[in-house]
Amino acid sequence: MSKKEKNNTKKISDEHLSNLAELFKVFGDPTRIRILFTLFDKEVNVGSIAERLNMSQSAVSHQLRILKTARLVDTRREGKSIFYYLADDHVRTIIAQGMEHVME
Repeated sequence: MSKKEKNNTKKISDEHLSNLAELFKVFGDPTRIRILFTLFDKEVNVGSIAERLNMSQSAVSHQLRILKTARLVDTRREGKSIFYYLADDHVRTIIAQGMEHVME
């Protein structure tokens, strides 16, 4: 680690480190990872996610709430339907780089 990198890590607050640890906890659940992969290329409603993952809509909704609270997914309403999608390109990058890392 370079001297500059060491100085940058000293500037990170305990709160930020704690928030980062919480974010990685959200990624630590295989069901949530499966949901994120389902949303990787397109927005999908709860029913479609539940069907694709062979889960109940209630179980999927619970996991989506956690993902939304962590700001990993966002929603779009169309009439009575709510569609979920990855919140931003950072989420897509984290997933892609994580998969690349485990497949090395």
